[in-house]
Amino acid sequence: MAQKISTRVNQILGSEYPVIMGTMMGWSNAELVAAAANAGAFACIASGMYTTTEALREEIRKAKSLTDKPFGININLFPALRPQNLEEYIDTVIDEGIGIIETAGRNPEELVERIKKGNVKLMHKCARLRDARKAQNVGADLIEIVGFECGGHPSREGISSIVLVPQVVDAVQIPVVAGGGIADARGFIAMLALGAEGVVMGTRFLATSECRIHESIKNRLIEAESTESVIALGSIGDPMRVLHTELISRVLEMEEKGATLEEMLPVIAGDKSREAMSAGDIDNSLLPCGQVVGMVHEISSIGDIIKGLVDEAGDIYERLGGSLGVRV
Repeated sequence: MAQKISTRVNQILGSEYPVIMGTMMGWSNAELVAAAANAGAFACIASGMYTTTEALREEIRKAKSLTDKPFGININLFPALRPQNLEEYIDTVIDEGIGIIETAGRNPEELVERIKKGNVKLMHKCARLRDARKAQNVGADLIEIVGFECGGHPSREGISSIVLVPQVVDAVQIPVVAGGGIADARGFIAMLALGAEGVVMGTRFLATSECRIHESIKNRLIEAESTESVIALGSIGDPMRVLHTELISRVLEMEEKGATLEEMLPVIAGDKSREAMSAGDIDNSLLPCGQVVGMVHEISSIGDIIKGLVDEAGDIYERLGGSLGVRV
């Protein structure tokens, strides 16, 4: 049954539900973000996809033409081969009247004053307890914390969401959004039980009709098992959880032999991998992918995923209340 679900997270973000689509470099464009917003979730355009502030401005305006719901902009703080002028990108976001900036990759402290002067809320994504504490201390309004099972960049500490989330909830006063291992209402309710006030889901939204990733890769995702989500690039200090492809097999072999970053760059270059994914060439793709991929069994619309999550969350809530002898 449908149920209204509201926490500090969606109240700050302005979305209908406290559900965030994880920002996916290469895929989180205006169309995907607007589709998530229209379904009641929150999502961010990946500013790192755009080489100029004008290109980012055009994408923001395109998203505004596709939805009247709020959305945010992700400012990537990870090391990049083509570094951006982050201050200029933030100013563009502020000029366009976007109310939420998401940061990830390192401490956002040097950017906080600029963001807050623009009357923008800061949501920081991190993977360690100490980073969550630091983000609160420098002025973040929300924390996204992801466990070791998440796709993309987990911490090297190897702590799963079910252990990490309650520690972060206990350590900070600002709202916490939990990520890693969530694909449906069961994970959503579990994270709320751990004290989080929302969830961030990435891998599940790759296998959606609105995502522009190639259909052959979507089909590969729905066939994949959780064991095919592996950690690569840990030897160069930047561990990444990805789908195990032929490319990743080569990367793991190079790491085992002690290859340097310079030696691996021709193999792992982002542009090359994105071209492969766009063409449906899974063998040469470096695709961030969480362990939850083993729970993805069909290509769905974003709207159906969100509706199913919300409806099933209400059913679980009622069932648990009955099991515990508690009226809900």
